[in-house]
Amino acid sequence: MKNASVTTRISTRVLLLSAALAGTLTAGMTAASAETLTVWSGYPEMAPFYQHVADGMKASHPDLDVKVEAIALREHEKRVALGLTGGGQEGATVIELSGSTATRYLENDILPEAPEDISTFVKDPKNFDRFFTDIASYDGKVYGVPLFRGQGSLFYNTDMFKTAGLTTPPKTMEEYTEYARKLTQRDGSGKPTVSGWSLRLSGGGQGIAEKFWTNMHQYGGAILVPAGEGKWKTDFANEAGRKALKQYLDLVFTDKSVTPEMPADADAFERGQTAMFIRESWVIGDIAQKAPDLKYATAPLPTGSIALPTNLYVVGDEDAAKLGWEFAMAANSPENLVWLLQNVGWLPNRSGVDYASVTSKQPAFAAFVDYREGYKFFTLPSIGPIEEILTRVAAQLVVAFADPSLATDDAKIDAFLKKTSDEVDTILDREGLLAK
Repeated sequence: MKNASVTTRISTRVLLLSAALAGTLTAGMTAASAETLTVWSGYPEMAPFYQHVADGMKASHPDLDVKVEAIALREHEKRVALGLTGGGQEGATVIELSGSTATRYLENDILPEAPEDISTFVKDPKNFDRFFTDIASYDGKVYGVPLFRGQGSLFYNTDMFKTAGLTTPPKTMEEYTEYARKLTQRDGSGKPTVSGWSLRLSGGGQGIAEKFWTNMHQYGGAILVPAGEGKWKTDFANEAGRKALKQYLDLVFTDKSVTPEMPADADAFERGQTAMFIRESWVIGDIAQKAPDLKYATAPLPTGSIALPTNLYVVGDEDAAKLGWEFAMAANSPENLVWLLQNVGWLPNRSGVDYASVTSKQPAFAAFVDYREGYKFFTLPSIGPIEEILTRVAAQLVVAFADPSLATDDAKIDAFLKKTSDEVDTILDREGLLAK
């Protein structure tokens, strides 16, 4: 069922932004001929993959011209919000979107349904697990072709572990804190120069909330959980949320093993500025390119991980769209998916493909495919306001990460979590999604 307030909000934004940028958008979304495609991606590292797919299609389409436009994710999302609402496309554009992001457009009939043959391919359980098929669908109909997913695991520097006397990766969240303390390197004044565990404490938008959710998942909490009949409720103003937030605060203010100002994420890991961090499999390919001599290993998380599937959608006039769907199918060929895993590092979603040629050469992929029975995955809810919710939670977390008084006051932590939970409830209620 479509949400009227979401529709109104999107429509208003559409009119304002489309009027301002109509000329640019028409140029960006228009293809010169039926043999021309534009591919929009939110991951710059995916550009070589899409070009590789395009090159492989040259045998059957010698005049094919594919323009790959891969930019930073948040800018990509803005581009899609503007471009999809401009209309008037004469060619075809293949658009890469997460299922949760695509929902806002599916709710408003902006993305077209996949052709019957594509739908049959996506619904075949031999090709995709039901988890991925559902995320590429809406109201039982297929709109996208599953391609790859982000899935978190621990990356750790084996040389730093050895120096600290650590022989195995941490297996509980308590051990994560203990390891972070032992792995932190300091200068003469005690200031940390190498963080023991790099946490997402600042930066852009919803990523902070996603990383916090991943850590909280290990304690059994969640920012949102389904409550039946299309309704949702929060699940973090509780013990799980308190434990997760307190762990952050202890590491920042009590142990002082990491700070918001310290280098973080993959760049810090590759430069030896952090001993361990949690990230997706694309880091494996990034390390191979930027720090090939780095000695590291990976490990599954204590309880489970976030899994964020990304799909390919096609927009444009009917004839040109056929070529777009053909491109999406070509991207899912076993040969191209093996190339994707080996050269980019994102995990392909398709089942029944032999990736042994890659995993045998790069053991770091094992943590992403070999984990114990009962390992629990979660994904972002496919609801219109999910990004607004995550951005709101992230903004509040940044405030918390700068407040040392929270670290020693559990009651204050509880009050903070309750206030943030109430803000999420306000958004859910506004959209008619709050379980009461």
